[in-house]
Amino acid sequence: MKLYDRLADWWPVFSHPDEYRREAAHFIRVLRGATRPSPHTLLELGSGGGNSASYFKRHFEMTLVDISPRMLRVSRRLNPECEHIKGDIRRVRLGRLFDAVFVHDAICHMTTEAEVRAVMRTAYEHCQPGGAALFVPDFVRETFLAGTDVGGSDSERGNVRFLQWVVDPDPADTTYVVDFAIMIRDRKGRARVEHDRHVQGLFPRARWLRMLRDVGFTAKVITDERIRDSFLARRPEVKRGAHGRGAH
Repeated sequence: MKLYDRLADWWPVFSHPDEYRREAAHFIRVLRGATRPSPHTLLELGSGGGNSASYFKRHFEMTLVDISPRMLRVSRRLNPECEHIKGDIRRVRLGRLFDAVFVHDAICHMTTEAEVRAVMRTAYEHCQPGGAALFVPDFVRETFLAGTDVGGSDSERGNVRFLQWVVDPDPADTTYVVDFAIMIRDRKGRARVEHDRHVQGLFPRARWLRMLRDVGFTAKVITDERIRDSFLARRPEVKRGAHGRGAH
């Protein structure tokens, strides 16, 4: 996908951090209320250009994982105080646990149940017993809405404007399509147009909840009409035996 590779340096102009302010505040409230005490360490899987982390880092000690070296470079400029790690969120294993895990719309790029489960398993393996994981797909099947949107912003480097077109060619499968027409104008006034197609996953709420249970989480739907449906999952605490020893 061009947006995360060849066009990644334009990401802060394509998608400015200011656009994330309201939903980041919502997700922070959810995560801070998900455990007692509130989470201190937070792993973000599929962190992209770091726009969410630019707000989260004020509340959590952040570790950011993404598969794109170019997007990690963008995020490092925005969030130099955060740890950045290149990795595939379906398979990465860091060998440590976090109080909470956050998976934003990177989960949308998982188009099969096997891929979604793999990311859920990654989150589970990195979540402290008693910790929480928050998954935020753009749509579930019940909330899917085809349509168009426009966006972009300006910078000293140049300007970006885009049209986003969301369609579901086959409602019987587990994917939908997002086409971007992106116009980039550089400082000399030269303009070019790029097309980028993203095929994304689409699953019913009940299937999300079933997949989360299958990997070991307990889970519920968090509904906010101003934002979108999300899934708050908890990794069960380790049960103690009669003599205080951890269960095996």
